[in-house]
Amino acid sequence: MKIWQLGLEISFNISDIIAEFPKHERYNLSPQMSRRSVSMPSNIAEGSAKSDKLFSNYLDISLGSSFELGTQLLVAHHRTYIKNKTLTRLEEKIEEF
Repeated sequence: MKIWQLGLEISFNISDIIAEFPKHERYNLSPQMSRRSVSMPSNIAEGSAKSDKLFSNYLDISLGSSFELGTQLLVAHHRTYIKNKTLTRLEEKIEEF
């Protein structure tokens, strides 16, 4: 599924980005962003094994995780952990997702 592949790509991007965050974020923003980005494709994968009705619920959860991740990216940008270009690129991927 294309949406699952895009979710994985976003997760890989986030993993690369948070590796560069300051050490004091190791127990704060970094793990939150990691969990949300991993949750996106994971819920799609899990839901794909369910009925259509249940799959829809998993898609909703995945979408909610993408909104949370978008907010966390704005916080990271505000704290100057990521640049405008990176924020814009990831926001576009999340919007496509």
